[in-house]
Amino acid sequence: MNTFREPLASSAMSPATTASDSDASASATGMTRVWVGNGTGGLGSRIHRLLNASTAMSPADAAASEVMVWLAADSAVLDRGSLGGLPEVLHESSHVRHIVLVSSAMVYGAWENNPVPLTEDALLRPDVEFAFARQLGAAEQLVDEWRRELPGRTVTVLRPAIGMAADDTSRLAAALAAGMGQRVGTADPPAQFLHLDDLADAVLLAAEQELDGVFNVAPDGWIAGERVRALAGAVPRLKLPDRVSEVIANQRWRFQRGPIPPGLRSYTRSPWLIANDRLKAAGWQPKVTNEQAYVEGTEGKWWTMVSPKRRQEITLAGAAFATLVALALVVRAIRRARAKRRD
Repeated sequence: MNTFREPLASSAMSPATTASDSDASASATGMTRVWVGNGTGGLGSRIHRLLNASTAMSPADAAASEVMVWLAADSAVLDRGSLGGLPEVLHESSHVRHIVLVSSAMVYGAWENNPVPLTEDALLRPDVEFAFARQLGAAEQLVDEWRRELPGRTVTVLRPAIGMAADDTSRLAAALAAGMGQRVGTADPPAQFLHLDDLADAVLLAAEQELDGVFNVAPDGWIAGERVRALAGAVPRLKLPDRVSEVIANQRWRFQRGPIPPGLRSYTRSPWLIANDRLKAAGWQPKVTNEQAYVEGTEGKWWTMVSPKRRQEITLAGAAFATLVALALVVRAIRRARAKRRD
């Protein structure tokens, strides 16, 4: 298994999210008992619905489970780089034979020289400034160590693209979606967006088949940068000098809604597209396209509702204003530099 090692910060273990009264019936019917840990959001609720409808698996308490699903990327505390007590859970999971870890494709890192698409054999090179991706790499290392402690244990590591849904788009996914297709005067990288329904299906498949290894999770193909820009309702691009473009991009990113985790910007500037062949070969099929997932998981923007003529007028006015602002910032920076030299 391809892994990345880093010390893992821990916090209190999340409470079990399943009812214990199903354990006895599952055991009597020969159904596999599954515990879903560290996930109280939209992905966790989807997995529970699938488990309740399954004829082969049943939700269970942590102590009675045979298979554990750990949603590392679903409810991790970004500000602290915490993964919710995974080391403690693994220490108490000697009775478990299989673990499904939901990580993220962000562990590959976003680099200009990334292969397109990235396969599961690619090296893990997360941005050193992005603690979240490094912690997920550390979580993968922990479950791999757990797997090798005893014979017969197996682990599925799922590395999904950006997960989105109308009822649950995480703060991280929203920040990424807001940053993609928004660069001024620069070509945007293509992107992938995964619906949480498809991710939940992948988790259920991995738990039922007890797949062993790393599996990317993404829809077929990806969206070109220009298409992401159109779906986001971004204004048509005006070609600007590199320095001016950089100043405007930095200011735009600085004032995006909500806190932006350090190191996240690289994931909006360079490709980190993943292949889904391995998981599809195991029987998984995406039902929602990249575009559908993006549209459902993001808010519609007023720009997309403006007539083409009015949009062109606003574009010209906005471009002129952006140019003036950029020039003012450059002049201000030059004046400050000259003032410091005099001092």
